[in-house]
Amino acid sequence: MKLKKALCVTMAAVMAFGMTACGGGASESETPAADAAPETAETEAPAADAEQEETGEAAEESTEASASEITGTLKVAAVETAYGAQMWQDVCAAFEAANPGVTVELTIDKKLEDIITPEMKSGAYPDVIMRAVGAESGLTETFIKDNNLVDLSDVLAMTVPGEEITVGEKILPGFVDNTITQPYGDGKTYLMPMFYGPCGLFYDKGLFEAKGWDLPTTWDEMWELGDLAKEEGISLFTYPTAGYFDAFFYALLHETLGAEKFQEALKYGEGIWDTAEAQQTFDIIAKLATYTEPTTPANANDNDFRKNQQLVLDDKAIFMPNGNWVIGEMADAPRADGFEWGFMALPAVEEGGERASYSFFEQIWMPAGAENQAAGKAFIAYLYSDEAADIFAQEGGAVQPIQGMTEKLEGDNQIYYSIYDEGAVAVLDAFATTDPVEGVTTRATFFDPINSLVSGDKTEEEWVAQIKTDSDKLRAALKQ
Repeated sequence: MKLKKALCVTMAAVMAFGMTACGGGASESETPAADAAPETAETEAPAADAEQEETGEAAEESTEASASEITGTLKVAAVETAYGAQMWQDVCAAFEAANPGVTVELTIDKKLEDIITPEMKSGAYPDVIMRAVGAESGLTETFIKDNNLVDLSDVLAMTVPGEEITVGEKILPGFVDNTITQPYGDGKTYLMPMFYGPCGLFYDKGLFEAKGWDLPTTWDEMWELGDLAKEEGISLFTYPTAGYFDAFFYALLHETLGAEKFQEALKYGEGIWDTAEAQQTFDIIAKLATYTEPTTPANANDNDFRKNQQLVLDDKAIFMPNGNWVIGEMADAPRADGFEWGFMALPAVEEGGERASYSFFEQIWMPAGAENQAAGKAFIAYLYSDEAADIFAQEGGAVQPIQGMTEKLEGDNQIYYSIYDEGAVAVLDAFATTDPVEGVTTRATFFDPINSLVSGDKTEEEWVAQIKTDSDKLRAALKQ
């Protein structure tokens, strides 16, 4: 194997989600610990070369670069999440085997930014970076805001290596046409969708069976359950970190606003937060804060988040927002007798109403400073092949958003990935990209204040006022 650098587990670190979150990500299929907060890279990169400028022309025809055309060193940087490092090592080795002229230098670490940021500041960029939006470091968002990404639209037109289908045809509907993968609203794809997972509310099936409780299907039933559980010393709700409220917030917002107004909200539409539907969102979250296990905010950080997840395994809290990676993450944790993982979409706002589940997906992208863009694009196209997808699924349990994958899943994975077949509405989008706004981020505005709502340090009114003020600033800085 010609892998030159694999930094898999050389650093002492806690288990790695973004989600990019849910993982919030935590909206993130990584865990909060992966969202360490190193100094954000200065992403001033050289202008993209002629190959990038000619993307539109290249995208007009379906192409597959032959192995003989792809040469040189390919630098791949990937965050290590709960899926582990082995799958990336194996995928890179398989790509090398299919492309003898390429040497892959793989950098993988739970705290990826700590490794690649100093190198990028000196002008040495990876060719490909697997890091989702929503991470606490804001690395990916910084590259987006600085317009330092390579246009990957032509990758969608490439034939998947070894197959007879283009990348764009193989990716599931909705995973490319959204505000995350097309952050500038210009119809061009700059981030490619990777591992995905439905996000919703996890709970202990055994607890419901033992107590004779019914799963709530509406928020009114949720409050009734909360009151019932409180009498037995059990809290209704907890969360790993406030970052996990990204997936929760988007799903709830879609339920209350509906599809059209939801899109307005994602672009910080003027007056959108004054609507009765938006107020319903805020009221539900504020009320849920009063039903949240009191110790949650104190442990809602990168070091202690497992303590909050443990509350569900110990039957001290009923529900928590998360992604299916939590099952592997807590595989060795103690649990209550009869514990069995359960998973459901958010309750509906009213009887018979929409029940939504946010689908978190990670993203892979190329910085404009990438030196081997031809090999980088060929590598990204390869990631959607059956061969690569099988490696990801078998080695790490990571599922690519491509045709045919759900049929290959077994056990619990079939349950989680079939939630949309059971009527849940899939929500994919996120807040629109803006130019940098000093002192304002969507995470700090919309999600982090949840801790203060639970602790009582901030009122619902103060939180909503902050959202309105910051939305005015973000709307003025929109890139679309």
